[in-house]
Parts: sequence; structure tokens; C-alpha cells
Amino acid sequence: MAGAGPGDPDLISVKAANYLQQADVVLTDRLVSKEIISRYVKPSAIVVEVGKQCRRGVSTSQQTINELLVQYALQDKLVVRLKGGDVAFYSNVLDELEILVANAIPYEIVPGITAASGAAAYAGVPLTARDHATAVRFLTYYKSTVVKDTYWKELANTDDTLVFYMSSETLDDLVKKLIENGIARDTQLAVVEQATTPYQQVYVSGIYEYEEKLKGQIFLSPSLVMIGKVVRLHQSFNWFTGSDAKEYYFQPLTGQVENMVKNDTIKRHVSRA
Repeated sequence: MAGAGPGDPDLISVKAANYLQQADVVLTDRLVSKEIISRYVKPSAIVVEVGKQCRRGVSTSQQTINELLVQYALQDKLVVRLKGGDVAFYSNVLDELEILVANAIPYEIVPGITAASGAAAYAGVPLTARDHATAVRFLTYYKSTVVKDTYWKELANTDDTLVFYMSSETLDDLVKKLIENGIARDTQLAVVEQATTPYQQVYVSGIYEYEEKLKGQIFLSPSLVMIGKVVRLHQSFNWFTGSDAKEYYFQPLTGQVENMVKNDTIKRHVSRA
């Protein structure tokens, strides 16, 4: 399992690139640069897109991904499970580790640069900084039940930087919850759209100005939300400017895996132990 980084193909680790050059099979998420595949994966390798798109378009079930991992590994092939960002941040890594252990398949975990690090760096926003924040919290709010009501007050009153993954579609409600729980009036919010790619855009607003400036806006996937005093540093240290074109850097999935299932290419012999 290897992290591909947040988008910029130059941000992949040397170790992950070396494994891709040796791999017989690459099972890749949608949020992996196509340039990484073309640059590092050998022509003879099998490349299978197994990404998820939540409620948008084609997605690959976790069961199917597990079955592919086992099928190819039991054929004595070197398999790289390539994930966007880092393998440990909101990536279903536990499901895949469990299925590998259940089938006695050896594995290695190669970390990558997670979206929060990439987005913050390319937006000129240190996640922690003297007189701004001494800690950072990584969260997600892709549906209303993920963050408990009792936790919102703590989030609203902390000086920690808050980073929300997969939460741009619920951002209106997220901001509302923080305001209802008394978040400081000088708190800043940033949405980093398609971070580290040529199409990166950064949208900044005071959290109490959100309704006027950003409410209802549709952000292209992936978008990451940063909230806290550190966001004010963007204006001084923003060094990277992406294109204004509203285009997807990571293209929608094609349904490749679903066709494999229909054609019985994937053998359903994964251990359920």
C-alpha cells in the first residue's frame, strides 16, 4: 500500500515510485495523478481504477477492492495499492489490512503526503504557527452523523487548526454548527480546491462572512477545508497560483471494475476469516 500524494506528481515519495516501477499490478484510486501512472508504471503492468466517488457517478465497492487485492496477490504478483494522499487518512486502509492478514498475504505500508499537508503548503498556510495555533485536528463531516452534537462546542472553542476532509458538500451546515456553538468572530476559513494541482483555487472568508461570500458555492472534488487563525497567513505567504479554469484534474471513473465483475474477471474467493 502506497500513498501517491495530494495531486502534484512530483510529491510522490521515492519509495512509492520505486515500487510502481516494479509492480505487476497497480490498483489505483481516482485521486491519483495520471502522470504518476504514465511516468512510473511499467507498460506491462495491469492498472485497475478502483476509486470511489461517494454519491457522484461510478464507484468501486470495498468488497471488490478486497477481492482484487487477494486475487492478484495469490497469483504471486507484486501488487501496489495506490491511494491518493497518505494511506492512513480517510482511506479505508483498515478494511484492506484486515483482508490481507486474513489471507496471510505479506504487505508493506508506504506513507505519502496527505491532502492537509499539501493543501496547507501550497496555500501558504502553516497548520501550526507561533501565536496562531499549537495543534491541528483532522476531521471529516461528509454526513451529519459523523461529528456528534456534543463535540461541536469543543471544536468551536478550541484554538487548534481544524482541517476537514471530504466536507465541502456539507460546508454550509458545518459553518452553521460552529457559529451556533460560539466560534470566535475573527476565525478564518479557507477552502482549497484541487490542492497542489494546476487547477488549485483557494477561497478565504471570515467564518461569520461565509454566508455572504461562499454559502451555496459548489467546489470541485477534492476540496479541503481549513478553519482557524492560521488561515490569515494565506494572504502574506500564498506562493502558488492555479488556473482559473473550472476543470477537473482528477477525471471521473470509467466503470472499468464493474465491467470486470460482469465478465467474471474477478474471482470471488476471498477468505472471510
